Parts: sequence; structure tokens; C-alpha cells
Amino acid sequence: MNKKPRLMIHLGVALGLVALGLVVLAVLTMSKPPMAQRRAAPVLPLVNTVSAELGPRTVLVVGEGAVSPLRASTLASEVKGRVVYTSPDLVDGGSVGKDEVLVKVDKTDYELAVTLAHAKVKEAATSQKKVQEDAEAALEEWKRYKGGNGQNPPPLVARVPQLEEAKAKLAAAQAQLAQARLDLERTEIKAPYKGRINGKYVDLGQYIRAGDKVASLYGTNAAEVVVHLEDAALAWIKVPGFNQNGGQGSPAEVYVEFSGGRISWPGRVVRALGELDTRTRMVPVVVRIDKPFATQPPLSPGMFVKVDISGKVLPNSVLLPRAALRQGGMVWVVDDAGVLSFRKVKVARTYGEQSLISSGLSQGEKIVTTSLQAVTDGMSVRVTQPSRKAKGAPKKQADNEKESKGEAGS
Repeated sequence: MNKKPRLMIHLGVALGLVALGLVVLAVLTMSKPPMAQRRAAPVLPLVNTVSAELGPRTVLVVGEGAVSPLRASTLASEVKGRVVYTSPDLVDGGSVGKDEVLVKVDKTDYELAVTLAHAKVKEAATSQKKVQEDAEAALEEWKRYKGGNGQNPPPLVARVPQLEEAKAKLAAAQAQLAQARLDLERTEIKAPYKGRINGKYVDLGQYIRAGDKVASLYGTNAAEVVVHLEDAALAWIKVPGFNQNGGQGSPAEVYVEFSGGRISWPGRVVRALGELDTRTRMVPVVVRIDKPFATQPPLSPGMFVKVDISGKVLPNSVLLPRAALRQGGMVWVVDDAGVLSFRKVKVARTYGEQSLISSGLSQGEKIVTTSLQAVTDGMSVRVTQPSRKAKGAPKKQADNEKESKGEAGS
């Protein structure tokens, strides 16, 4: 057989097989039922929530300021002389007690002055006594010769001018003696109250004059902090003499972070300063702390501290994370069906990372804390389980709550 017819036969068989395969594929494709089309389910945003817990909470007014002593004095010498003694406590930072002798000035000259003044008093007293006796003798003599007619003796006869002069000299001598004794007493310079030395200006052997500074000190019985507050904050607290006529001011807590820990002191609002801050238009409120040196370390002057003032108590309020509060005083509330809605609330105060809501929420409602880029009122969301509870109050607030409740009821 020729090769060309053989190739034609093979080609024809191959083409036939291909055509048969295409026919079978078409039949199978046409007999297969059509695939059902499914619409993809939308992915709902996943949000975190906190559960609103209503209850009485104290409004905190937060501020800060520097500590200053309630009393501060600069002591000066009232006499001149050489310093012969200085107290061992007369050093910067030394603690001194009330009436403790800090400096002694040489008192030799002042002791001599007392002796001389005392001698002058005796001399003047003797002179007055002599004039008095002379006056009595002259009066007797006048009565013997002139007393029968009932006339009073002339002043010169009765030695009245001489007697008044003697009395004046005695009074002057007594005044000099009192001044000499006072100068002698002033050779000892004492601390006027219990405190701490923060300046020493004399030392042993130094000659000082009247008016020279000796030491400066401040009292340790009480300290004060001036806190500048906006006028809206004053609606929550009591400031004696500013927004109330009598009674005590609001309690406060003064605290500072020190060596990785926190040290706090109880205080109380006592007054407001006489003028507003002309630059910020804020009200300077004074918080007083009793016994600031009762702790270690003490509440020293110059220390910068934070102050939490406990104000009024809100009976049905909610403390939310600050992240839950949206622009315009709004929060996002999610119901049990997962539907998100916008809710307008009233914010009493915001401090730190928390906001105190006074109205607008109900017990147990779920408040969204997650930030979403696109959100609409009525949209559906997924809620992580379980929802966290909104914190009842910061610890520093809870500590003062019992006392604040009692004041709110008064």
C-alpha cells in the first residue's frame, strides 16, 4: 500500500475521534442542571461594649498646683551685738520647736543697762518721796498760820509743780528700766512657732545690728495649694466665702507620684483668693492640708501636686470610658438584636480617661467603645461577648464617697 493513502486514513480516524469527543462533551454539558447562585452575606462590624451601671457617684473636680506653707517668717535681730550662740538646729532644713532659742547675742551691755536703769528708778523714787515729805510739811505750816480762814494753799506752797516733776522723773526711769529689760530679753532670738529653717544668715562670732536678718523659717502645722479652676467647676464644690456663707468647704485629696508609688494627704477647700487670674480668667481656690510633715517624705513647700476635690453626689449616674463618648455628647447604644442607635447624654464631668454621665442612660444598656469609620443610626453590628461593665468609680473617688454623701444630704 502506498504511504499517502495510509496517512489520510489515520488523519480521518483522528478527526473522527475528536469530533466524537466534542459531541459527547456537548451532550454532558447540556444535560447538567444549572448551578444555583448564592448572594454573599454582609459582614457586620464587630464592636466592644460596656454595660451601663447606674448608681450614686461623687463628682470629682481635678486640678494641680504648688505647695506653699501656711506661715512663713524672716527673723531679724532687734538689738546689736556679737553672736555668742547659734542653735544646732539653725541649718537649712533643720526642724525647730516653738520658742526654741536660735541665736544669742552678747548680753553684757544689756545687763549693765538694766542695772543702771534700776538705780535711776531708785533715785527717782527717793527724790519723789523727799518732795512728797516737803510738800506735807509745807502744807502743815500753811495750815498752822493760814488754815483758819478755810482757804486752800497756793500750788507753790503745796509743792505741786515739784511733786509732778518728781512723779514724771520716776515714770521715765521706770520706762527706761522696762526698755532695758526688753532689750536684754531680745538678745535671745526665738522661733515664733514650730517649723523648718529654710535660710540661715548669721553665724557664731558675727557682729549684727538691729534689723539684720538672722534666719527664715516656715510652719509645718499646715500647708496650702492654690488650684486654678474654671468657673463651671465651682458649681460642683463648696468654697467658703465664695459660693457659700458658712460651713466647711469640700473635702479634697492631694497626692503625688514618688519613687514609683503614690503618697496622698487629706485636705479641704478653705477659701478662694481675692482676685481672678487676669490671664486665664480662672478662679484660684485654696486647699489646706493639716500636718503635711506627718508622712515620709513630707509634703514640702514647692512640691508640685495633683488635687482631687470631692463635690456633689449624682444619684443615678454612669461612669464610662472616655472612648465611649462621641462628638456632641453622643454615645452609641446597642440593643439585644444588635441594632446600634445614637443617644444624646448629659456629661457632668470628664477627668482622665473617664466621663461621668448624669442622665440619658438606663441600667444595663450596652455602650459601644469601639471606633468605627462609617456608622449610621439603626445599623446592625456584632457585639463581642461578654460585655464589660462600666467601672463604678475610681478608687480615689470611692474613698471620699461616703463623706460626700453625708455632706450632700446636709
